[in-house]
Amino acid sequence: MFMKDIETIMRKKKKSKKNSMPKDLALVTLNLFKRTPKKRYNTKQVLKSLRIPLDFDDMTRQLEKLRDEGQLIQLNNGKFKFNKESRDKKKGGLTAEGRVDMTRRGSAFIICDDLEVDIHVPPSKITNAMNGDKVLVKYANVAGKKRPEGKIVKIIERANTSFIGTINVSPTFAHVEPDNAKINVHIFVPSGNIHGAKDGEKVIVKVIQWHGGKNKNPVGDVTNILGEAGSNDIEMKSILLKEGFDLEFPEEVLKEAEKIPKEITQAEIEKRRDMRPITTFTIDPLTAKDFDDALSLEYKDDGTFEIGVHIADVTHFLRAGTKLDKEAFKRSTSVYLVDRVSPMLPEVLSNDLCSLNPKEDKLTFSAIFTFDKDNKITDRWFGKTIIHSDRRFTYEEAQERIETGKGDFVKEIKKMDAVAKVLRKAKFKKGAINFDAPEVKFELNDKAEPVSVFVKERKDAHLLVEDFMLLANKEVATKIYTNKNGAPIPFVYRVHDQPDQEKVGEFANFAAEMGYKLKMTTPKQIAKAFNKMVLEAQKNPELKVLMPLAIRTMAKAAYATENIGHYGLAFDNYTHFTSPIRRYSDVLVHRILFDNLKKPKRVNAEDLEMKCIHISKQERKAMEAERASVKYKQVEFMVNQVGNVFEGQVNGMIEKGIFIELTENFCEGMVPFSTMDEPFFLESRYKAIGHNTGKVFKMGDVVKVKIVDADLAKRQIEMILVEK
Repeated sequence: MFMKDIETIMRKKKKSKKNSMPKDLALVTLNLFKRTPKKRYNTKQVLKSLRIPLDFDDMTRQLEKLRDEGQLIQLNNGKFKFNKESRDKKKGGLTAEGRVDMTRRGSAFIICDDLEVDIHVPPSKITNAMNGDKVLVKYANVAGKKRPEGKIVKIIERANTSFIGTINVSPTFAHVEPDNAKINVHIFVPSGNIHGAKDGEKVIVKVIQWHGGKNKNPVGDVTNILGEAGSNDIEMKSILLKEGFDLEFPEEVLKEAEKIPKEITQAEIEKRRDMRPITTFTIDPLTAKDFDDALSLEYKDDGTFEIGVHIADVTHFLRAGTKLDKEAFKRSTSVYLVDRVSPMLPEVLSNDLCSLNPKEDKLTFSAIFTFDKDNKITDRWFGKTIIHSDRRFTYEEAQERIETGKGDFVKEIKKMDAVAKVLRKAKFKKGAINFDAPEVKFELNDKAEPVSVFVKERKDAHLLVEDFMLLANKEVATKIYTNKNGAPIPFVYRVHDQPDQEKVGEFANFAAEMGYKLKMTTPKQIAKAFNKMVLEAQKNPELKVLMPLAIRTMAKAAYATENIGHYGLAFDNYTHFTSPIRRYSDVLVHRILFDNLKKPKRVNAEDLEMKCIHISKQERKAMEAERASVKYKQVEFMVNQVGNVFEGQVNGMIEKGIFIELTENFCEGMVPFSTMDEPFFLESRYKAIGHNTGKVFKMGDVVKVKIVDADLAKRQIEMILVEK
């Protein structure tokens, strides 16, 4: 019926000589949004879903018309969503779903994707919601107020169930005061749930009852006693808990993991392509404990050769619907803090059963590519395999073979490096953006305290592995997307939208102020301009400040069932297939790919889209946790540098002051405007001007600063200006 509607529109379109949109198109477009009310579409995605050769600008105008009529909601990222408010009005009031952002005074703002402004909720109408919770809020616009006022009517999803805090013990009960300033309630702990914790100690408390009766405080159970406050171990655990990642796996999950059979049966081997005789090895960081990918090389008699990308077959052990699988989905990702990893899977899987350890037979899911003598792909194969890794290389060891041409497996590594360079060149020729943002690393002592800070250096060995992982991810997505046998197969794509033109324009204006003009009117021009800028920055250090600013103009990559391509990589089809030990997205991809190797099999698209939304959110939380751990270690490192003077570069500014990144150790702090000789105002995100003298600070300025404070509790480094 849906396709017939479109055919009718196209017949009318051919007959009409006008550019105005047929009325039927509005109905078909609206029906698309009604059928998938939780999905968000931009113009390009709507055109692709409707499968009609319609002009981009005409469709944009149609979407905006539906928005103006109240049928659709336009989100901040430019996408559109079906507007359910008309149904809510009939029930007597507007409702929306959003996340709670608590204030220190006890009120809250509900941040809703569907609304341009946040909803204010006074303390008396928060019920027992906590910071970060997903809630349903009933609201109304109030005359004379900028924001609507609301009341939380339902807790949809709790952001956290466990909290770190200080316990205060009395003779008959205790209460825990959470460290997170936005959790402004105390958690009541009955005497039987204290478990030996002493007054004033840091503990982890798990909420077992969210509404504790007359006092309305949550009721908790002490699960861990951490001891005295102030240790970096407690701070790292607090970072994980704040973002909603549990420190330990539930007992029933661990028991289920331990029961998984460890032996590889002959019956299982016979189901798979046997790659054990083929030269195979892993290349990973020195500190890696889990190896989820391996590479193989085999020469054929006809002059061709095969390179295999072998990925740990996690789904062989992680069965859908089990407690273990549900816990993995809940976490969705491993979290890599500076001094520890919070894994997605228990160690018995991540470091043992699934890890592609050397000199062991291992079950894998492989993408094997056939290359001709010119290093061009002529064929590809996907399927379950069994491998035997001959060697575990560190990146440094592999790099040594590339540079010196000496050592074991040197011919294989050199050949793979040559092929990787061909793949890399083709990627950039097509328009991929060469953003190689510096990654800050720390050298830690035996107490996990930072003794030095450095930037991770990426050489050919790192890029070799990266290029083959990108190839496997791209080819897996292409195989699913180009399956023409019937309707599209619902799949987990890794998508990256085009840049925001307004942000790009503002960035181009600032770059011009620095004497660097960019032609950036189309997405292709933007990619070309950014790549040229990367090369220029290598010659002119002052331009390096442009790199992080350019990245901020980019959209965030995410997981979605609607394939819009990956702008940054210039891939029409892309997914994540290569890291199922640490990413649940890859687990889903493995399952869908395997189910579709012989004939099409389609999962429920709505359910898969909801999973994509969840794993995207978990990914963002993990990134926030990782950034917080880096910031803490930077402040910890600078504690012993108070009073010292450093050179740095202005890399950000807000109304309170300018942010400085120190050249020597990459630590970032702020110089408050209040410490300067005159007040300043922001002319833009990139420039501050003095009220009295007109003195200018702009992004990229080199300054000298003195460290006056390194506050571990606030994770802030405060500086004063010494010299510009």
